[in-house]
Amino acid sequence: MNCKIPLLCLGVLACPGLRAQKHDTAITVADVTRTEAFLSSDAMRGRAVFTPDINRAADYIAGRFREAGLKPGQGNSYFQDFSLLNVTPDTIAVTLNGTAIDPEGIGVMTSHPDLDWTILDSAQVVSVDASHSLGAVIRAFRAGHSNVLVLLDTISAKTIRRNRRFLNGHFYSPYSLVMVPFTGTPASLSLHIHSVIKGKPLRNVVGMLPGHGPKAREYVMFSAHYDHLGVGQPDAKGDSIYNGANDDASGTTAVLTLAHYFAARHDNQRTIVFATFTAEEIGEYGSQYFATQWDPATVVAMFNIEMIGTTSKWGANSAYITGYKRTDFGKILQKNLEGTGFQFYPDPYTTQNLFFRSDNASLASVGVPAHTISTSKMDNEPYYHKQGDEISTLDMENMTRIIRSIALSSVSIVQGVDTPTRVTGLR
Repeated sequence: MNCKIPLLCLGVLACPGLRAQKHDTAITVADVTRTEAFLSSDAMRGRAVFTPDINRAADYIAGRFREAGLKPGQGNSYFQDFSLLNVTPDTIAVTLNGTAIDPEGIGVMTSHPDLDWTILDSAQVVSVDASHSLGAVIRAFRAGHSNVLVLLDTISAKTIRRNRRFLNGHFYSPYSLVMVPFTGTPASLSLHIHSVIKGKPLRNVVGMLPGHGPKAREYVMFSAHYDHLGVGQPDAKGDSIYNGANDDASGTTAVLTLAHYFAARHDNQRTIVFATFTAEEIGEYGSQYFATQWDPATVVAMFNIEMIGTTSKWGANSAYITGYKRTDFGKILQKNLEGTGFQFYPDPYTTQNLFFRSDNASLASVGVPAHTISTSKMDNEPYYHKQGDEISTLDMENMTRIIRSIALSSVSIVQGVDTPTRVTGLR
């Protein structure tokens, strides 16, 4: 199939199997700017988790989903509520092969105040060395269905000591993960851990556009995180608000815009899920919880959108896709953009492991072709995580072209014509 489609005629598709429609003006600079300006305004106070500010942002997103005519993604509600559990172990006694393990090197993720494992069959045993990503291990645990005992080499144990606070946050699961510094073959285990557990409420905002054909039980997802850093110490200009215009009000704006665009088309064959995640900035907890609510076999693709407000290293009319070589997702998108002048490139910052550092990672870890689309120059973004990340620093016309290109490039997947290959080898 060889289609050449002018980018400005976004909605008019002449390819076989893709229904033509008349919503080519649905994605406008004015509408994109209006949404971005609201989400990144001082009134939102940086959308930090556990504040009234992020709740106002969630209400706004839910209202926009309702306005577009999306179905609620969680029963009768657009809000996907869950609790982040703060786990503080106060008693740790672990013995492996008759040797007591230093409690300072042990990490715990659990929803249970008391863990008592006396045999190795109590948990799946995984050995981790410096070649493994602890983040990938944790994501695999959350996507799995068993307790996990992770045996750490010396380097990994030092990482746990440095980053123990990141293990304390957890959402409810019937299973537990314990990381223990130990090398060798385990033969016997005695483990008792008592923890004080306190919960704090969080919420994702999710809407759905049901499919219209025989592939309606297959899901295509568009996502972004809507939280940011909130209010902090004033900078040299006296600005204390981290507006998060690029990170990631730009991605959230894209999701809202695409929700209205596809709702106006009203011809999607596969069901489309529009998700905005909380708590990305403190550990990707929103997307990790979201991923547990789906059978990954039913999710055909995920377009995660993160920081598209500035131009990429290649300039205008371009963006990159993380994990490009892991599936043919990017090739499908580029095929649909032939003749438009827009280019999707492979992620040029591979040493930064971006494929594993955004909200696509939890679904990618269970095989879903879930990729992040971004333009952020990771070696040169002067306002990244700074108070200066405001709408005035964004290129709104280019950002609008990117959203149009995401819409156009995704249509063959949304319509069931193309199905990206799966991610393999991560588990």
